Amino acid sequence: MNDLSDEQSLTSRIFNVTVIVASLGYFVDIYDLILFSVVRRPSLMSLGVTGDALLDKGIYLLNMQMYGMLIGGIIWGILGDKKGRLSVLFLTILLYSLANIANAYAQNLTQYAVLRFLAGLGLAGELGVGITLVSEIMSTRSRGYGTTLVGGIGILGAVLAFAVSRLFSWQDAYLVGGILGLALLILRILVRESGMFKKIKTRSASRGNFFMLFTSRERFFKYLYCILLGMPVWYVIGILVTFSSEFAQKVFHITGTVNPGEAVMYHYIGASLGSLLWGIISQWLHSRKKSLWIALISLIVFGVAYFSAFGMSAFAFYLIIFLLGISQGYWIIFMTIATEQFGTNLRATVTTTVPNFVRGSTILVTTVFASLKVTQLGMWNAALITGVICMGLSLFALYKLKETYGKDLDYVEE
Repeated sequence: MNDLSDEQSLTSRIFNVTVIVASLGYFVDIYDLILFSVVRRPSLMSLGVTGDALLDKGIYLLNMQMYGMLIGGIIWGILGDKKGRLSVLFLTILLYSLANIANAYAQNLTQYAVLRFLAGLGLAGELGVGITLVSEIMSTRSRGYGTTLVGGIGILGAVLAFAVSRLFSWQDAYLVGGILGLALLILRILVRESGMFKKIKTRSASRGNFFMLFTSRERFFKYLYCILLGMPVWYVIGILVTFSSEFAQKVFHITGTVNPGEAVMYHYIGASLGSLLWGIISQWLHSRKKSLWIALISLIVFGVAYFSAFGMSAFAFYLIIFLLGISQGYWIIFMTIATEQFGTNLRATVTTTVPNFVRGSTILVTTVFASLKVTQLGMWNAALITGVICMGLSLFALYKLKETYGKDLDYVEE
């Protein structure tokens, strides 16, 4: 690593243009990302899917979106380090906005799947590049507050997705997402390129070389641990929340009706609060890792409550889902610690690929869940086993990662 420190050029103002625009960008990102979970049942039913196929086809479409995010994470991350943070943000927003507008006119399952893939491809770049920008323009002491604000505001996009789905058809909900994305392009004019990236462009260091992550044992395992750390978040979202209505009816026999759209809304209200909570705690404790330990332990506690929900009321079940949201609000701290682990010439690559590999791991997680579900184990055991694996890997990864609070980010990987 080659130190290039220039702390005085960074801002300590939390409410700056970059943070505000990144927050709104993540807001639209989450709206579009979660919208499918909210409108899954009505959209599939309108295309002629019924019964048990609602779950199976839902997993298929969710996985198509995640395939797009896996591929997009690599593409946009590399381009973010090679060409710049802002140009990538423009292209990603344009792609997922147009894909969501087209999604409103899907006539069959094949078209739906292709457009979910394209939307995922576009969505893959928004958060990672946004967090990279915020991290690189803020001082070491204020950086955590900046990324926390991005998460706290951005995650509320899921609440808007639910509200829009209640007021409009699923087609119109996709149109709203696309229009919001196009409007966001105008705001990008206000944001300037990262000073650290401008500086690195004048040096001979290799930028956006994805394979550098695999040429050093230390770098590779650090990268792998970052991915494993975030897996429980999308296990909770992809299985426990997305398919909450199936668990409520077929497993827990909840009294009252559990609507998956409402489950998503309550979960993400909790996640928004959790994002602020864990971010502030990390600043107070001067430690990313201590905040993450507390969050993961609380996730285990509320996970046990979820799997013990037999015979509960719908209200109590929603409350558990809300509390799970508070726990999994550690997503932004997870993103921050991943950003702070690597140098400027690889930072966008890492910060963009890591969350998308985590989101993409939903494919593996749902495949394991679906495979176990059809055996004699059933839904409850299948989900529990899958969750224990995800949590175990995450706890191990956190143990292995180094503390990054207050780390100077103005350096390169060599």
